[in-house]
Amino acid sequence: MHTISVQIVRFTDTSQPGWVESVLRDASGREWLLVDKVSIFTNASLDEASSYPQLGVVACEIVREWTDELGHGRCIISTERPWGVEAKSGETQFEVFSNQITTHAALPCTVANPGLTGSLSLGSLGD
Repeated sequence: MHTISVQIVRFTDTSQPGWVESVLRDASGREWLLVDKVSIFTNASLDEASSYPQLGVVACEIVREWTDELGHGRCIISTERPWGVEAKSGETQFEVFSNQITTHAALPCTVANPGLTGSLSLGSLGD
């Protein structure tokens, strides 16, 4: 999964689970306002009494990557997936510098069930 850093600037709504406004800065320096649930941007427990600004991230997908004429890595990202985040003005794609993106390794999926014994083969599912 890819993320891009945002700055959480204020708490906007106490409706569960709590909503905040964040700023994403693109490669041209434009600031985009994103409003969503606290948990979309951070694991911190934020509310109206919290101190702002706070650091946060938003998950994104890389749509396109290239190197500009000055040798800077750039990319178009989309915040539409995985969480459906958009700017207040409706945009979901932003041009940013490649070094603004952090890539996180996917966590392995495991199922813990100590009461389960035996084995299951894919061939036995239809039997």
